[in-house]
This record gives sequence, C-alpha cells and structure tokens, in this order.
Amino acid sequence: MTYRFKLASLGVISLLVITIFVTINVGGHWDYVLPKRLIKIAAIVLTGISIAFATMVFQTITNNRILTPSIIGLDALYMFIQTLVVYVFGSMSLPIVNKNFNFLLSITLMMLFVSILFRFLFRREGRNVYFLLLVGIVFGTLFGSMSTFMQVLIDPNEFQIVQDRMFASFNNVNTDVLTVAFIAVLLVGAYCIRYYKYFDVMSLGRDHALNLGVPYDSVVKRLLIVVAILISISTALVGPITFLGLLVANLAHEFLRTYRHKWLISGSMLISIIALVGGQLIVERVFTFSTTLSVIINFIGGVYFLYLLLRENKS
Repeated sequence: MTYRFKLASLGVISLLVITIFVTINVGGHWDYVLPKRLIKIAAIVLTGISIAFATMVFQTITNNRILTPSIIGLDALYMFIQTLVVYVFGSMSLPIVNKNFNFLLSITLMMLFVSILFRFLFRREGRNVYFLLLVGIVFGTLFGSMSTFMQVLIDPNEFQIVQDRMFASFNNVNTDVLTVAFIAVLLVGAYCIRYYKYFDVMSLGRDHALNLGVPYDSVVKRLLIVVAILISISTALVGPITFLGLLVANLAHEFLRTYRHKWLISGSMLISIIALVGGQLIVERVFTFSTTLSVIINFIGGVYFLYLLLRENKS
C-alpha cells in the first residue's frame, strides 16, 4: 500500500469514529447534544494533534522511540501546580474555580519552568539533549514527591479536587480556553513549517545532521521549546496523558514503515485522534464513566512500552 492510501485509510477511520461519537444515542435532541459533543471533539482533536506532533519531534531530536516529552517533567509540574494551589489557597480559590485563570496560570508556570531550565542547561556549549532528559527526570521526581507530600496533608474533600486533575477529562471543556489553545497551536504549527525540511535529516543523528549542513544546536533548542509549548497546552487543557504520545508515534512508525516525517507526523496525528475518540466512546458507552480515558490510554501505552523495551533487549 502507498503512504497516501494508508493515510487516507486512517482519515476515513477517524471520520467514521468521530461520526459515531457525535451521532450515537442522540434521540432527536440535536440542539442540546450536538454542540456539547462538537466541543468535546474539538478538544480531543486539538489534544491528539498537539501530543502526536510534540512526541514525534521529540523522538526525532533524541533519536529514541521509547522517549516522550513527559520525561522533561511537565506532567509532574502540572500536578504540582494544581496541588500547591489547593494546599495554599483551598479548593474554592480563584485558580481552581475559574478554568480560564487556571489554564493561563498552568501554561505560564510550565513555560517559565522550561525557559529557566533551557537557559541554564544550554548556557554552556557541550550540553546535549540527554543531559536535559536526566535533569528533567530529576525535576519530575521532585515535583511528584512534593505533590504527594501535600496531598497527604490536605483535607480529604479537597484531595478529591486534586484527584480529578490527575486524569485527563474531555467533559465540560471551557470554550474560551479551547479557543485560546486552538489559536496557540495554530501559531506554533505555522512557526514549525520552516523546520520540516530538517526532520528527516535530524533523525539520522547529530553528527550526520551537522555534516549535511543542519544548524543542529539552534534547531534543537527551538524545537524543544515548541514541544514544551504543545505539551503544556494539551496538559493544561484536559490533563496529563502520559503514554499517548509513545503509543501513537510508534504505531505510526509500524504502520507506515517510512522515515519521511511528512507521512509519520500526519499518520501519528490521525492515530492519536482515533485512539482518543475511540477511547472516549468506550469510556462513555461501555464503562459508563466508571473509569477515565487516561487510565485506558496509560494502561495500553504502558503495556506497549514494556513490549518495546523487551523487543529492544532481544535485538
């Protein structure tokens, strides 16, 4: 099968899943049901595109298919921010009650953390991406430990608020926040167009990219900021989904069997949309909201991650 045919197949499946999600069990109440489901679909598509693109670019930079942007510690930082706000100000404070303020606060603090981290790590020559990953793991562990410490101390009723933020949710998405996130992702996508020509070469590694004329270090710094922005937006919009990027990026590689990023990125985005819409459909219609989408995605992604590790170990 050609790459275009494979992508067209994924596109048809994604449209079919979206159509089923939007039209199932409407019962004639189109005026009430359709707007709510379309907003939910918009949030799912935006999140899927952001995570898929960020993960594919991140794996290209690191030249490693088992790494995801969450290793930098952004997911742990998001939970630390939510826990800290509840711990200090309470569950009825403005940053918790007002979704717009919470979204802007989370984005601002996560980008501030990334800016400071990158500024100090790349201030000297010779600091590579793997050193960044090591520091990111340390900070992720630190934020996770501090979040757990505060969660033990807060009131059980307020812990319920924090617990809700631990899992991604596409229910009751704020349209104002969704609009801001959509505009931000569009701007980031437009900015990344100039770097598409480098992706295929960068996947060969730093030495080959430098020999072929790619300004590797400067491109990597800018792309890491892009990755951080996209992950921050998706996490602040719906919550953390740790293994989604790992799952869809590797499935795109396995399905398309190519190194060309113009196919891989498009394929990973479509697979991400199929996974999220299909998973949300299962959560709502099969499990009747008894579990969350992130639990299903992380379970499947975790099993697939172990499979990748075992496969690499055998080879």
